[in-house]
Order: sequence, then C-alpha cells, then structure tokens
Amino acid sequence: MNPQAVEDPARARKRRAAWLQAQLAPFAGRFRRSLACTVLSGWLLIAQAGLIAHIAASVFIDHASPRGLWPAFAALAAVLLLRTALGHAAQRLAATVAEALKSGLRTRLAAAVLARGPLWLRGQRSGALAELSVAHVDATEGHYTGFLPARTEAVWVPLPILLAVFAVDWVAGLVLLLTAPLVPVFMMLVGWGAEAAGRRQLLALARAGAHFADRLRGLDLIRVYGRGESELAGVVAAADDVRDRSMQVLRIAFLSSAVLEFFASVSVALIAVYFGFSFLGMIAPIGPGAHSLFAGLFCLLLAPEFYAPLRRMAAHYHDRANALAAAGEIEQALGTLPEPAPLPQPTPTARAATAVQVEALTLRHAGARQSVLEALSFAVPAGGRLALAGASGGGKSTLLEAIAGWLPPEQGRIDVAPGARIALAGQRPWLFQGSIADNIRLGAPQASDAAVRAAAEAAQVWRFASHLPDGLDTLIGERGFGLSGGEARRVGLARALLRDADLLLLDEPTAFLDPQTEADLLQALHRHAEGRTVIVATHSPAVQAWAGSVLWLPQGHGEGGAA
Repeated sequence: MNPQAVEDPARARKRRAAWLQAQLAPFAGRFRRSLACTVLSGWLLIAQAGLIAHIAASVFIDHASPRGLWPAFAALAAVLLLRTALGHAAQRLAATVAEALKSGLRTRLAAAVLARGPLWLRGQRSGALAELSVAHVDATEGHYTGFLPARTEAVWVPLPILLAVFAVDWVAGLVLLLTAPLVPVFMMLVGWGAEAAGRRQLLALARAGAHFADRLRGLDLIRVYGRGESELAGVVAAADDVRDRSMQVLRIAFLSSAVLEFFASVSVALIAVYFGFSFLGMIAPIGPGAHSLFAGLFCLLLAPEFYAPLRRMAAHYHDRANALAAAGEIEQALGTLPEPAPLPQPTPTARAATAVQVEALTLRHAGARQSVLEALSFAVPAGGRLALAGASGGGKSTLLEAIAGWLPPEQGRIDVAPGARIALAGQRPWLFQGSIADNIRLGAPQASDAAVRAAAEAAQVWRFASHLPDGLDTLIGERGFGLSGGEARRVGLARALLRDADLLLLDEPTAFLDPQTEADLLQALHRHAEGRTVIVATHSPAVQAWAGSVLWLPQGHGEGGAA
C-alpha cells in the first residue's frame, strides 16, 4: 500500500510545506534580501505617517508657513522614494528567485521521471506528466512571490506599527490589538477549504491536459473510426470540469478577502469614530493625545497599514494552498517528491573481463501473476556475442530490457561492467517528428553528418532512404509516421550504432528483412561490433550463426543454458 494513502493529512501537509521551503536553499541569499526590502518598506510607513501628520498639524493647527516646513517635505519625499525603490527591489528579487526555482524544479521533475525508467513511463499518460512540469510547477510560483513575502511582512511590520500607535494613543492601539486576531483565525478556517479546492482544480487540469494530448496524438485513428464528435464532447466536458474547479477556487479566495476586508474596515471605522467624537467633544478625553490632530491623523493613517500585511497574507493564502496541492499531486504521480540528484561519482574506465554477469535471475512485470524468467544464470565475456533464442513470449525482450536497467530483477542480480555505455535497439523504437537524420542523431547529438551517414549505411537505413526525395533529411511524423515497421526498426538500430556503445542490446534487428538485406546487415554489424559486446534477441538462424553462442530461453520460466 502506498504510504501516502494512510499518512495523516496534517503531517503530509507539513512535509510538503517543508519540501517547498527546501527548494529555496540555492537562492536563500537573494530571497532574504527580497524579504528584507519588504520589511524595511513596511517600517518606513511609520515615518511616512508621522511626517504627513506633522505637516498637516503644523499647517492647520499651528498655521505654520509651508516654506518653513521644507525639511519635513524633503524628508517625506525621501521616504516615498526609498519605499518605492525597496518595493521594486523586493519584487524583482522575488521574481528572479521564482523563475530560477521553477526552472530547477522542472529539471528535477524530468530527472525523476527519467530515473523511473521506460517501463514506468509506458504506463503513464504523457499529457498528465507534461502538466506536472507546466501547470503544477507554475502553481508553486505564488507561494514564493506572494505568500512567503506577505507572511514575513505580517510577522515583522504590524508589531512596530502597533507599538507606535500605542505610544501616541493607547485606546487606538487597544482597538488594533483586540481586532487583529480575527484575521489569522479566519485564515486558518479558509485555508483548509482552499487547499482542497486547489488540489481538485489541479487534478482536473492534469486530467484535461492528458485527455487532450492523448486524443491529439491519436487524431488520425479517431477520424478513421468516425469518433470525432464523441471525442470532441469529451474534451469539452474536461474543459468544463476545469472551469468549474477554477471557479470554486476563486469563490473561496474572493469570499475570504471580502470577510477580511470587512473586519479591517470595521476596525478602522471604530478608530475614526473614536477620534471624530473626541474632536467634537462628544467623548471625554481618555488618553493624553485624544484631542490632538497629529495623534488622530497619525493613528488613522497607520490603522489601514496595520491590517494591510494581514490582508495581503490572507489574499495570498490560496497561493500557499495551490502550492501544497501541486506538491501533493506531484508526490502522488511520482510516488515521492523529487529531490536534487546526487553528484555523479567517477566510474572506473578499466575494461572488465566479463561484460554481463547474470546470476539466479527472476523477472516479473509489475502486476503479473507469473514470472517471465526464473533462476536464469549466464555470463557474456567482454567483446563476445550472445544470441537469445526461444519461442515468442519466452522473455527475450524482457531480458534485454532488464540488462539495460529498465526492469529491476525480482530475484537474483545483473552485473554490467562498470562504466560501460549501453545502447538498446528495441522492436518498437520511438521516433519523433523530424528528419530521419535527426532521429538517428539522438544516439549522439554531437555526431557529424558523416557519422550519421555511416550509421545509416550500417543499419541498412540508407538502402531505403536513398530513394526518398530528401534522403536522410526526409521528414517523418511522430511514432515514425511515413515509415514501415521494418524501416522504423532500422532507424532505431542506426541510432544505437551511432551511440558508440560498449554493450549493444539488439531486439530482432533483422526481422522483416529479405535474406540479402539480412546478410548485408550482419556483415555491417560484424564490422561495427568489432571489440564490442553484443546480445541479440532473434528467431533467425543466420543471426544465431553470426553470434556464435546461443542462449535458449524456455517458454514461461525455467533455467537456460548457453549452447
């Protein structure tokens, strides 16, 4: 059972929050500077309010000349400019950190997906995996650019403002002190619903993206079977589900903001009524500055700013909820939250005497009731050739995938020479939209055109590509659209040959070839495989003779032996 399925929700939320916080480690310095700019800008509000109140009281109460107040005006202008510069710096630093963080997270997600291997990928929906790196990663941005700065501001800015108000008028300070706890209490109540709604929205978005990507990939088949209208209705239904989920998230966000604005407005109104009645003489003086214009204006200017950080944190609380929901979806899809990959360790380059050693190997596909192979042992010397033979379904392709590292053994072990480069040419190679040469060059992206041509000739790709209008530059569609199955298999073989690997794993390389083409291919492989280790799965007697050593795999399971 998946451990996340039985984990306490509160504990899981704390763990995901810690994971989100850990992503900041490489950018901690810049992010702290961003938070410091935000806090300093908030503290300058006290000086700004004091200068405005001083100027107003001097002009309207003391009838001072504006010319005599030019130092106060200059100081106010300096404070405003400084706050503007600090705000700009805070936003710019936070934005650069968020972009770098998202880029790194996408890299780690890609590494985590690749680490799970091709067999795991075959059971996933490519559209849903793509959404992890797009919508889910984007959903974490607000946590770093919105919630964390707002939370830091809410911790460090209101308290100095409260102390400044208390120093001027303790009654106004008491109003702020008594009403402030309403904001975090209501935020906690809203947060639970916001996270659940955000997770439902991201799940619906991932499903819609996967649904659309899968239908787009199979569009030609959908048209052939006349299922266009029904599949279009399915896409519309998925889009409507995303819209409904998004509206639920917005509804919670708007309602929470409205309630918090109400509490803040009522609190400011109480302070305004208190000072207004004091100025009119309808309330007896309670504090020493109750009838002072400076005190009243100072407190009224700071009262909204006292609640502003709390309101901003409440407004961005759904950003935290969305980020936690995205982390939860990533964890559910991958089984764990991706961590930075360990630094690669140097591998020895000395050539081992044995290229592949298999001992008591048992292989079973995920969810299968019966093993494909059991108690299998053999060894292949470095530079040797081995043909895997047997009936269809006997486990030849599975054994090649296990040697390549795609399928972990259920029992036993597979040892490949340390540092050996492996190339696998399967029966169904994945070909991308692009030219034939581009698909071959995936084996070695820096390879020259001459090397690509040589690999194409060795794999007998040039035999059919030479008759195409653009040769190796001929464009093909995704999954090899435009090529036959045998031609696509030869392109995959050329890709493996171009890799210049120490260990070649070939799955039925001569299937569907006429005898002459098969002979030419084996002759080219003989030249290319000089000094390399080759393990080939085949039914062909010619290939078995070329390999020299044959391992017969029994049907179902059993112990094989080399002949």
